[in-house]
Amino acid sequence: MSKNVSWDERGNWRAEGAWGAGDSGGTRFDLDRWQARLDTLRKAHHVPGATLAVLSHDTVHELASGVLHTGTGVEATTDSVFQLGSLAKTYTATLIMRLADAGRLDLDAPVRTVLPDFTVADEAASRTITPRQLLSHTSGLTCDFTYDSGRGDDCVERYVDAAKGVALDCPSGSACSYSSLGFNVLGRIVEVLHGTTWDQALKDLLLTPLGLDRTMTLPEEALRFRAAMGHLGEYGKDPEPAPAWDLMPRSAGPYGRVIASAGDVARFARMHLAGGTAPDGTRLLSPAGVAAMQAREVDSPDKWTVHADGWGLGWTLYDWNGVQGFGHDGASIGQYGFLRVVPSAGLALVLLTNGGDARRLYEELFGELLGDLAAVRMPAPFEPPAEPVAVDLAPLTGTYEREGVRITVSERQDGRAHLVYEFVGGMKDFSPPLEMDLVAVTDTVFAGAGSGAYSADWMPVVFATLPDGTPCCYIGMRCAPKVS
Repeated sequence: MSKNVSWDERGNWRAEGAWGAGDSGGTRFDLDRWQARLDTLRKAHHVPGATLAVLSHDTVHELASGVLHTGTGVEATTDSVFQLGSLAKTYTATLIMRLADAGRLDLDAPVRTVLPDFTVADEAASRTITPRQLLSHTSGLTCDFTYDSGRGDDCVERYVDAAKGVALDCPSGSACSYSSLGFNVLGRIVEVLHGTTWDQALKDLLLTPLGLDRTMTLPEEALRFRAAMGHLGEYGKDPEPAPAWDLMPRSAGPYGRVIASAGDVARFARMHLAGGTAPDGTRLLSPAGVAAMQAREVDSPDKWTVHADGWGLGWTLYDWNGVQGFGHDGASIGQYGFLRVVPSAGLALVLLTNGGDARRLYEELFGELLGDLAAVRMPAPFEPPAEPVAVDLAPLTGTYEREGVRITVSERQDGRAHLVYEFVGGMKDFSPPLEMDLVAVTDTVFAGAGSGAYSADWMPVVFATLPDGTPCCYIGMRCAPKVS
């Protein structure tokens, strides 16, 4: 099913027409065509249910396909809500920029200016880490620090306090390394400066002014709506409902716990396309703040895991053969979301799914939409070359470690590279070790067989060097320095 939603229908903005961003000749956005493609591709890639929102020329087109739960058969509709996973980081980043715009936060002052007790395992980093580094994933803070600090309003504060002994993945300011922990520190900054919980600050500073009444943070709030259930299973086959709807603690909010409809995500993106203004003209961000979020802070060493060419202040940045874009991906238990924005075309695409081969659905559907509406050609899916690449593996073999993870790279007798990825320390029981042979793409980029929302058929394994000369290995955008 599908519908057009203009801001006028929501009572706070008037749009004229429903023209596609790439339709300079005035051709109307073809809802039937894209509904058919969504239905076809969703079924082909074993995705139980999906919703799609297309913001084009200030009009939001919303489509839905499939079911929210294969066990109940409840139909996916355009007003259904999904877990956004790490897309939540873009909301937290926007809150931080609102506070910076208001002169209440200096992005380049140490975090301790706002959080005097902020401490990590490295004391020098504790004194010098800044909000700008947290926003751009250059703080060195780890990603996978999991800690359930309860359901209380102090859960984010307790989470940040519990992270005091967590080692950095790499020296602060030395490299781009994806960090969920860093966004919880940002969430705590929001709480202290706004004087409420992060959840309430999100409502006060973004959701209410934007009229996003199908965006929330807590499970009990989602019960008011048709909520998607995640599904898990072997890729290439129909998945089954996950054992639980949500495994995230409340403290995961700033980095991964926003629940929303695809249309609401598109309306959130529209504020960034509109120079920081709400549909009724209320200014939420300054034009300078909006531009700063989209300006490149750091190049991405791994351009394949989430198709990231670089990072701004919260946004993933893309360069599609000279066409600039921004967005983010997100995942929770069996739910996967994708947001892509093309400022030059006034276009935003949002796809929310509840399992199956979601990455393949995204690649095919967004490839067609971006090509048709913005003349954008997305990069081909990551895979090894047809002809083998000869690589000297000796400099790459060894052991790489980051908080909770050990990566061991060796050379087999037949000359192939072999990788073992295992959880250690506090995460040692999280999952059995993962083993794979690696196929060289270049002398520093390898492909490992794997499947999932972020790796599809091949998982990128990227070797790089930190500024101090330490070799490192990137898997999932996380940096693991070489230790032996």
